[in-house]
Amino acid sequence: MNSAVTVLTMRTTITIDADTEALLRQEVERTGLSFKVVLNQAIKRALGRRPSGVQLQPLFSAPFPPELTRQSFNRLAAEWEDEDTILELGS
Repeated sequence: MNSAVTVLTMRTTITIDADTEALLRQEVERTGLSFKVVLNQAIKRALGRRPSGVQLQPLFSAPFPPELTRQSFNRLAAEWEDEDTILELGS
């Protein structure tokens, strides 16, 4: 019986951020492996870390306060910061 294994490869062009390239090149230097091998290993490790069927537990048992669901938290934080600034200037 003749068993043949077909290995498919894809050649593509990607744009890598400078900091990501630096990390990959550091790994190339550390391991002595080719850039291609290091990149493929990094992608496989990163994508392989996605556990399937993970159940997340809520941090709080109480429901989110309804009066806050319509709030913009950035606006709320800015208001609090403004209040702190006013208090500091008034001192």
